[in-house]
Amino acid sequence: MASAPSVRRTSSGQLPSLREQSLVPVGMTTILPEAARQVRHLEAGLLAYCHRFGYDEIILPTFEYLDVLAPGLEPTLLENSYKIVDRTTGRILLLRPDVTAQIARSVAMGMVGANFPLRLSYRATVFRYEPEHAGRDREIFQVGAELIGADDVSADCEIIILLIECLRQVGLQSFKISLGHVGFFKGFLIHAGLSPEGQKRAEQAAARKDLPRLEEILSQERVTKRSAHRVLDVLELCGHGEVLSKGRALAKGDRLLVQALDRLANVYQVLCETGFQETILLDLGEFRGFDYYDGIVFDVFTDGIGVELGGGGRYDHLIGRFGRNLPSTGFALNVDRLFRGLTLSDRTKSVEPEVLVVAPFGLSTRLVSVAQQLRREGIRTVQRAVDPSGRDVVDAAVKAGLEANIGTIIVVGADRSKPDQVLVLHPGDRRGVEESSGRAHPRKRTVSIPGLIASLRSDIERTV
Repeated sequence: MASAPSVRRTSSGQLPSLREQSLVPVGMTTILPEAARQVRHLEAGLLAYCHRFGYDEIILPTFEYLDVLAPGLEPTLLENSYKIVDRTTGRILLLRPDVTAQIARSVAMGMVGANFPLRLSYRATVFRYEPEHAGRDREIFQVGAELIGADDVSADCEIIILLIECLRQVGLQSFKISLGHVGFFKGFLIHAGLSPEGQKRAEQAAARKDLPRLEEILSQERVTKRSAHRVLDVLELCGHGEVLSKGRALAKGDRLLVQALDRLANVYQVLCETGFQETILLDLGEFRGFDYYDGIVFDVFTDGIGVELGGGGRYDHLIGRFGRNLPSTGFALNVDRLFRGLTLSDRTKSVEPEVLVVAPFGLSTRLVSVAQQLRREGIRTVQRAVDPSGRDVVDAAVKAGLEANIGTIIVVGADRSKPDQVLVLHPGDRRGVEESSGRAHPRKRTVSIPGLIASLRSDIERTV
């Protein structure tokens, strides 16, 4: 016999009556008008800020065919999904349990286009069975973003900064991003010699930060005390820059572990150098609960909410389960938890015409810094690291701008002897174009970084 539903407050904060409890399935939510208005305002604010970063909204189906989406879902998630039979075909339908897998399937099928990197945002509801005692909803409202086709430090930083700025934009005053790398902790589990099943159970315990359960699993798997201590030590490595040194000491020169730490260190450095040091907390035992994450991962926490508001990370091999591998990263926020954790702001900001900021690989800090200055001024800004591959960086920037259909391009590092200057290009503007060797050159000018905002505003005023 099923147990009685647990008592939950409605979104108005009032306790539901016994009759209401019996009419609403456990783990599902009725959002009353005033709360609904605020939730929609919150979702719209998050999506609008994603748009400012260059992310376009995608709307995905609520149902998927089980056999089509299954390659992107881990067995536990499949087991906890809601399934029905399609009356038309007799095939099993899946009530959407995860949006990232849906986007991976859509990209692999070529439905979103092939002009990479893709920047996609969404708001959606996902459905997962959770035991009543778990204290989690079965209907989860999400807003998220995915960056597909980019694999460099600036891409990792972009998605994390987007998450941070989204939270700030909607009024969350205090929060921390817990940042780690899946490969580091997983490497210690592999070295410990766990069975595939044991490793999976250990990963699940690590994702929940359940140290007693993890110790129990290591004991059941007959892991040596030395290896068990190393695994447990990793889970306790939380803090700031000093954590990386401790991690390197534990890694003992292991190539894969060092590679994971190097990537994490580079991302952390760029985030710190661009003003986010107080928001970031390094956690070498950070381990998301989805098995498709394989690189940088992160969760976001705030005071007063006992679970994460959301999180995400890199999943370079998920799309390959449906076709070819594409480096990707993204995040999802739990709207209900965020709604409970903040005081909504009614401020709205207009979005200016967009620009593309381009820099060669190796100038991630300067690329992120310039892009952030523009976004803070209300300008929709897309950033991109390029590999000139023997060409002039300006040519690579123009090509990137034409591919992205963005008319104003800011080139960082065009002249490396002048780090305080950038090049402003207008490839689509043929005023004053010079003809040389039968080729048209875009209108361009060099400006100082401090004078960049004023220069762009002058351009906007001339075009209005």
